[in-house]
Amino acid sequence: MAWRRPGVQIPAGPLFKGDFMKTYAEAGVDIDKKDIFLNNLLREIKYKKRGFNLGTGIGHYSSLIRFGEYYLALNTDGVGTKMLIADELGKWDTVGIDAIAMNVNDTICVGAEPFAFLDYLIIRDYNIKKAREIGKSLNRGAAEAGVTIVGGETAVMPDMVNGTDLSGTSIGYVSIGKEITGKKIRRNDVIVGLESSGLHSNGFTLVRKLIKENNISYDERIGNSKLSNILLKPTRLYVKTVLDVIKNVDVHGIAHITGGGLRNLIRLSKKLFIINDPIKPQRIFTYIADLGDIDPLEMYQTFNMGMGMALIIPEDQSKETIEISIKNGIGAKIVGYVENGFGVSVPEFNIFYDRY
Repeated sequence: MAWRRPGVQIPAGPLFKGDFMKTYAEAGVDIDKKDIFLNNLLREIKYKKRGFNLGTGIGHYSSLIRFGEYYLALNTDGVGTKMLIADELGKWDTVGIDAIAMNVNDTICVGAEPFAFLDYLIIRDYNIKKAREIGKSLNRGAAEAGVTIVGGETAVMPDMVNGTDLSGTSIGYVSIGKEITGKKIRRNDVIVGLESSGLHSNGFTLVRKLIKENNISYDERIGNSKLSNILLKPTRLYVKTVLDVIKNVDVHGIAHITGGGLRNLIRLSKKLFIINDPIKPQRIFTYIADLGDIDPLEMYQTFNMGMGMALIIPEDQSKETIEISIKNGIGAKIVGYVENGFGVSVPEFNIFYDRY
């Protein structure tokens, strides 16, 4: 097995270097302040329709609403400040995939199959190239995710936006009793990580700040690719892979590793998730870490660090899970396991998170 039990401490390796100084908060996005903001917002939302049954509480990856023999799963999310790079480069042919992926990847975290999507596009002016490229990329994302785009809204707001904002809502369904909420997660379950395609759609406020401060050109090459192409590489869609795993494996929990990084695991269960053999991050992550002298704790709570999805399953079903993922073209491996306790630990870098 590639994973190790508690007690094995690995010294910090050469993955990160330099004097650590930059944080996501310094770039303008403070995760802890965001939590306080959201808690105050949600505290004021008290009304509940009588007879309206929810299968999950607010804060899970997807809200489940009882509808006959099924739960409907609802999600809303957007591309974020990655859109500013798309606008700067005049290249919008991948952002529609991001908009769909950021939603449907959350939908599948409760075991639901997404089937419909609505987009919300805010623009400053009528750029025909932008319209065509966003439309084509939405269509590509819908086809890969297996969802129908049933409608949406395009709002022209020159007084409010200087560029473009793209978000959307996905709808999925799961039979009652088949939902996956994390309640089944147990000690000694293993965590199978599915590889990301790169940055996905998180942390771009920090990325853009570092690029600007260091006067980096988007034409700079990292390996064999331009920085612009790496940054605009779309968020990976995990729908087919995860649904295939669910059909064949007793999945106890699913976490989409997005904003908040590994802290997202805390949303699933009051257990201790130990990541003691993480997926090796793609080169873009070490490039960013070195560019900003960012420490591992900050990197793993801001970016996916090479793992876009985590599946919590019984150990004896890990081989089948990995084989299904690889068959679908996504690298996978056991990255850790579950213990009694609470939080997320990455022993290699002495990282511990105890709140989402």
